[in-house]
Amino acid sequence: MDMRVAAYAVVTDDDHRILLARWIEGRRVAWTMPGGGLEPGEDPEEAVRRELREETGYSVQVGELLGIHSRVIPATQRVNRPGQQRADAPLHTLRIVYRARVTGGKLRFETDGSTDMADWFTLPAVAELQRVKLVDIALRMAKIL
Repeated sequence: MDMRVAAYAVVTDDDHRILLARWIEGRRVAWTMPGGGLEPGEDPEEAVRRELREETGYSVQVGELLGIHSRVIPATQRVNRPGQQRADAPLHTLRIVYRARVTGGKLRFETDGSTDMADWFTLPAVAELQRVKLVDIALRMAKIL
């Protein structure tokens, strides 16, 4: 079984909007929480800061740990990147979710990454989006849903 550890952030603004990134590497394009996989030896809080900068252009201050979500994805349901050998083992994902707040930067889109844009959404707008399950999981952890 393969394992992937990733860190994500629930980021809201003064208007109670939620920052999301659009993930383009799945079976379908869908909105997700900004964040991503840890580099070998990387601290999860540093990983979430790095991923937020890459995906959204913002610098953030990482706040409280909201929770950890664990999921095992069967090999038949794994997403394979172009040019990557087909996975033949299940994937155990550990997703560490923090609260964070923007401290600097300017909204911009990632290029040549797993996401292609980011934006702010009201909670009713989030409900209408094509989104991955992690969005609802993280918003429940943050007591927003």
